[in-house]
Amino acid sequence: MDAMRATTRDEEGLKRRFWDKLRRVAGRIPFAEDLVAAFYCATDPKTPSRVKLILLGAIAYFVLPLDAVSDLLPLLGFADDAAVLAAAISQVASSITEEHRAMAREALGEAVSKAG
Repeated sequence: MDAMRATTRDEEGLKRRFWDKLRRVAGRIPFAEDLVAAFYCATDPKTPSRVKLILLGAIAYFVLPLDAVSDLLPLLGFADDAAVLAAAISQVASSITEEHRAMAREALGEAVSKAG
């Protein structure tokens, strides 16, 4: 829990680790668009603080190397990340706008074109 608190306080470090990990795993996670949309919502200055805190907590869980289920396990590795993200999004879904989702699709498209 202390690691998650420290991670959410270091917003620049969290952003860097988020994009680094996303580039490595985007093709293996079916919830990539939701994750990136949540990221854009969490970093949007118009987003309420409570929503930012919830989403940053879920993003920090995704980024942290210590998971309940190791991300290296095939099929199961990201199940806990998906569950945490789904729980967070269910609490703040109305704050994630179509603009956040469009930015997520664009970012993922760019990531795929750079990888291929």
